[in-house]
Amino acid sequence: MTPSLSAKSRYILFPLALFYWGVVLWRNLFYTVGFFVTRRLPVSVISVGNLTVGGTGKTPAVIYLAQKLQKNGFHPAILSRGYGRNTTGTVIVSDGEKCLTGCKEGGDEPYLMAQRLFGVPIVVDEVRYRGGCFIVEKFHPDVILLDDAFQHRALARDLDIVLLNSQDSPEAYKMLPYGKLREPPFHLRRADLLIWTKRNLSRPPVAVRSRVERYGVPILSSRLLSAPELRSSDGTVMSLAELKGKKVFAFCGVGDPQSFFRMVEQTGADIVGRKAFDDHHNYNKEETKHIVSDLKNQEVDCFITTEKDLFKVAPYFGSDKLYALGVEFKPTPAGEKELLAMVKGVLG
Repeated sequence: MTPSLSAKSRYILFPLALFYWGVVLWRNLFYTVGFFVTRRLPVSVISVGNLTVGGTGKTPAVIYLAQKLQKNGFHPAILSRGYGRNTTGTVIVSDGEKCLTGCKEGGDEPYLMAQRLFGVPIVVDEVRYRGGCFIVEKFHPDVILLDDAFQHRALARDLDIVLLNSQDSPEAYKMLPYGKLREPPFHLRRADLLIWTKRNLSRPPVAVRSRVERYGVPILSSRLLSAPELRSSDGTVMSLAELKGKKVFAFCGVGDPQSFFRMVEQTGADIVGRKAFDDHHNYNKEETKHIVSDLKNQEVDCFITTEKDLFKVAPYFGSDKLYALGVEFKPTPAGEKELLAMVKGVLG
C-alpha cells in the first residue's frame, strides 16, 4: 500500500513525477523507433519484471520458473543486475553447484536464489547483454531468466512477464516519486503476460484492475504462500504449526513489508512488535542490538524475518531465536497451465 501524501508533499513531488514521466516516455520511444539498440542473445530469454518498485514477489516467481523449467527438461540460468551489491561488472553468484559469493558481493536476491536453487547458474551484471554473453559462453543454458528486466530494453526477450501486486492502491499507480510506477501503465502493452501476485492476501482494487485490463494483455493470478518450515541461519528448523501462539517480533527490509507482517499473522503467531526497514537494507550491529534490547522487558519466543534478510542480519544478531519465514509463488491451477504453455511455446 502507498501511504497518503500531505498537500505539501504533493506540490513538491508532482513536478518531479512529471519530469520522470517525460524521461521514461522519450527513452521508450527511442527504443521503439530503433534509435536505441536492442541486442539479442543466441538463446531464449524470459524476463520477469515489475511496473512498480518492489514488493511484487518477483524473487519467488523467478525461483518457481527456474524449478519448473528444470522439471520440464530445460537448463535455465538466471541473470540479474544484483541491486545493492558492493561490486561491479560480471560476478558469478552460483555456478549451479555451489555459491561463489556472499550476499554483499552478489546482491541479496541473487544470493537467496542461489541458496534455493541447485543446477541453475546465477550471474549478476549491470550490463545485461555482457552478462548474458558470459552466461552463454561459460554455462551453455538453453534459456536465461532475466530478473527485474521489464524496463531493461537493451536486451531482447522472447517472453516478457510483468508481476502486479494485488495490494497496490490506485495511489500507487502514479509515477515515481509521487507514486510507485517506474513507467506509465499503458507501457504494459509491451508485456506478453501479466500476473497478479498475492491474491490470497487481498484482491486488487476495482480501479486498478480495470485500468490494467484495458490493455488486452493476458492476465493470470497467483498466491504467495508461507513455506511449511521456518529456518534459522544455522539450519535449525521450526514447523509452521509450532509458530501458532508464540510471541514474536517481526522485522524485514523488503518492498512490501505489510504483506510479510500479514503472512506472519496468518501463522497464528502473536506479533508483540514489528519493524520495517527499507528494501535491500544492509543491517549493522547497532541496529540489531537495539532490536533485541528494546524487547528485553517482553517475553519474546522468537524473532521472525524474511529469507533475504536472514543472511544479512544473522552475523550481528547474537540470538538463537532468529528464524526466516520462507515464501512460495503459486499460480492458480488454470494459471499455472497457461503460464507453462506460454513458456514452452517460446522455447519450442
